[in-house]
Amino acid sequence: MPQSPAPAFVALIPARFASSRLPGKPLADIAGRPMVVRVAERALEAGATQVAVATDDERIRAAVAAHGIPVCMTRADHATGTDRLAEAAAQLGLADDAIVVNVQGDEPLLEPALIRAMAQTLARRPDAAIATACHPITDVAEAFSPNVVKVVLDARGDAMYFSRATIPWARDAFAQTRDRLPADLPLYRHYGLYAYRVAFLRAYPGLAPAPVERFEALEQLRALWHGYRIAVAITHGTPAPGVDTAEDLARVRALYAVVR
Repeated sequence: MPQSPAPAFVALIPARFASSRLPGKPLADIAGRPMVVRVAERALEAGATQVAVATDDERIRAAVAAHGIPVCMTRADHATGTDRLAEAAAQLGLADDAIVVNVQGDEPLLEPALIRAMAQTLARRPDAAIATACHPITDVAEAFSPNVVKVVLDARGDAMYFSRATIPWARDAFAQTRDRLPADLPLYRHYGLYAYRVAFLRAYPGLAPAPVERFEALEQLRALWHGYRIAVAITHGTPAPGVDTAEDLARVRALYAVVR
């Protein structure tokens, strides 16, 4: 079955050299190319009309430029990754109605189809400022883990709230046991891949942080707090994990070696 064509969209890849667990990971070699370049290749496969890396590090700029990928040099003092995207979008002179997909520079296994799906979801929803993704939670440990972000959806498939808490809370079922999940519980794990309209990115740096954002440590709550709609695509299966540790990097290298 042929894939649906992707709407016109730009893929921006924020990449910082600093990392507490794996410093310099955007430049880690994966089958002969830096990891951030492998991510850019995924974005191009997804059908992005333009791909650019947003970084504040000269080492990353040089490595990316050597592979012919455009680079936006951004300030080093951005409070959030969304602020960095806003600066990059301004540098590129993107129109307010343009769609930007934020592709993290440490996800070389990200499926191009998922990147494309984010652009498609936002293109179908002119009333939404943002699109993102989630998938059903079936694992009990994930359901009760504060490290797993959950999202509750409304009837249109828009986000009502994001939380590290277990939401929705199955009052009666969990009063009896927390060893299993009710079969029909609409419990979704948020996957942090986003598409934005450039008009929202321009507005974002001027939005005051939301009180709930500070406590949950989830910056997407700022958009909801200020009344922006976030359309959510429900996917099935867990997306490939990013690279956070040396062990993750070894696993990704092994997978690329098999593909080659």
